[in-house]
Amino acid sequence: MTTADPAIVLYHNPACSTSRNVLAMLRERGIEPTIVEYLKTPPGKARLRELVDAMGGSVRALLRTKAAPYEELGLADPKWTDEQLLDFMVQHPVLMERPVLVTPLGTRLGRPKEKVLEVLPG
Repeated sequence: MTTADPAIVLYHNPACSTSRNVLAMLRERGIEPTIVEYLKTPPGKARLRELVDAMGGSVRALLRTKAAPYEELGLADPKWTDEQLLDFMVQHPVLMERPVLVTPLGTRLGRPKEKVLEVLPG
């Protein structure tokens, strides 16, 4: 069995085909990431903020709009601040878009899955 690389972390949902495809793409390249199944081990608010900052985007870019709580909570409403949206993601981890790949070269949301290629070593 291959040892996971602690410098490469994949926030992963095994039920998501895009997430599975990114994992397969990494393994085809000989990369075994450290896998964080974020629904079982959700990142805290500080870690979510770090991911957003590392991606250079907005909190809304990491917010999964297809998750049931998104509509139920009315999160499309622009009244919600970034801090409030992060709080919702902590309370409802399913609201985190996936997969997210963290490498020494950067952090990318794998949508489309090819985006992760931008931060792969070598």
